[in-house]
Amino acid sequence: MNTISFLGAGRMASAIVTGLINGKIRAPGQITCLGGDDNTAADLAARTGVTATGRLDTLLAKAGTVVLACKPQQLATLDPSLAGLTRGKLIISILAGKRLARLAQTFPNARNIVRAMPNTPGQIGAGITAWASLAPLDAADLATIGQVLGALGKTVAVAETQLDAVTGLSGSGPAYVFEFAAALRDAGVAAGLPRAAAAQLAIETLLGSAKLLAASPEEAETLRDQVTSPNGTTHAGLQRMAARDFRGLIKETVLAATARSEELSRD
Repeated sequence: MNTISFLGAGRMASAIVTGLINGKIRAPGQITCLGGDDNTAADLAARTGVTATGRLDTLLAKAGTVVLACKPQQLATLDPSLAGLTRGKLIISILAGKRLARLAQTFPNARNIVRAMPNTPGQIGAGITAWASLAPLDAADLATIGQVLGALGKTVAVAETQLDAVTGLSGSGPAYVFEFAAALRDAGVAAGLPRAAAAQLAIETLLGSAKLLAASPEEAETLRDQVTSPNGTTHAGLQRMAARDFRGLIKETVLAATARSEELSRD
């Protein structure tokens, strides 16, 4: 089985490596990594048993798949030798805002290129990653995509034109959820709860509600209505959310992030 090589060894690369090893999809000996000027690659190797190297030729010699996990701004400064060293290899990029056409300039001889948009819950295997490919994938490469990106959680294939919207929704979405959790916590404190209790109640409410939504065949609105008694406490709270156009605010939030993603992709 060909080696999977990681160009970059930060949080997301580490999460994928950990998922691949824990899921017994790849043994540590089948994974290599190269980091930047810091100790991320050495730390990842020490923690997982994968091979760390400082040489591109060593990194890529036996690789069938290359995961591009460096910082997006580093793409322009990558060694030009990568064009030849990645000949015939599958490239999976998790670089935010870097389009397939731009990636193809750096990896012109790759057998295929996949652009992926993961999110931070992937660090614990609970993420959702959307991806698009430069060309149609054969069965073997499609399976590899499922293994590599599946190490972060669930995956969904989309058109590349939809990846900016994915960024606005699920890529940036964890930050919106964390902000909502903080708002619930602070509201609980304002209502008279100790901060620790309010934080626990907010977290468990979000966690339990998300699990129920994922397990239920019902739409979110139906589950909402099941909590809401006519003229009851939940109704009072929802009325205030509607009066402040909560849904409109969330729509504006996602669209703002989507628009910024589009801007960054053009730069």
